[in-house]
Amino acid sequence: MSVNQHKREAPDSVGCMVVTVSDTRTEETDRSGQLMIGKLKENGHRITEYKIIKDDYTAVQEAVMEADARVDTAAVLINGGTGIALRDTTFEAAEAILDKTIPGFGELFRYLSYEKDIGPAAMLSRATAGVRGSTAVFSTPGSSGAVRLAMEELIIPELGHVVREIRKDR
Repeated sequence: MSVNQHKREAPDSVGCMVVTVSDTRTEETDRSGQLMIGKLKENGHRITEYKIIKDDYTAVQEAVMEADARVDTAAVLINGGTGIALRDTTFEAAEAILDKTIPGFGELFRYLSYEKDIGPAAMLSRATAGVRGSTAVFSTPGSSGAVRLAMEELIIPELGHVVREIRKDR
């Protein structure tokens, strides 16, 4: 079956949980979380929950597991906590509980970041994606530029297709 046929069979609307990982942001100052929500809604997807959590290993894992336990949620989109500072634990927390990883997401994100305007500093990004149970997990850096790039170039174009692939045999 071709990629185009897969995409034709993909859901047009996906229930998504949006999670911002930050010790300082509030709903009023969370431009990246709001950008994710806006891009999802513009493209016909549903927001099942939006939350801001502390940059904490356990809190990140709990958010992913909560999303996977929800019947109305097929994807969780996380922004923030993906850097290399000691406090940044989103990558480790998410990767530790994924059943499958989607290495191409991080690879393409870093490539596009490098090409667009970040240059060699793109190698510091630890954007990642994968599957937890029957839920797609996307984790991006917390900057608005990074979120815009990930949403427009990678997540939105493939979200329905990813969910179809995860759920087709269930």
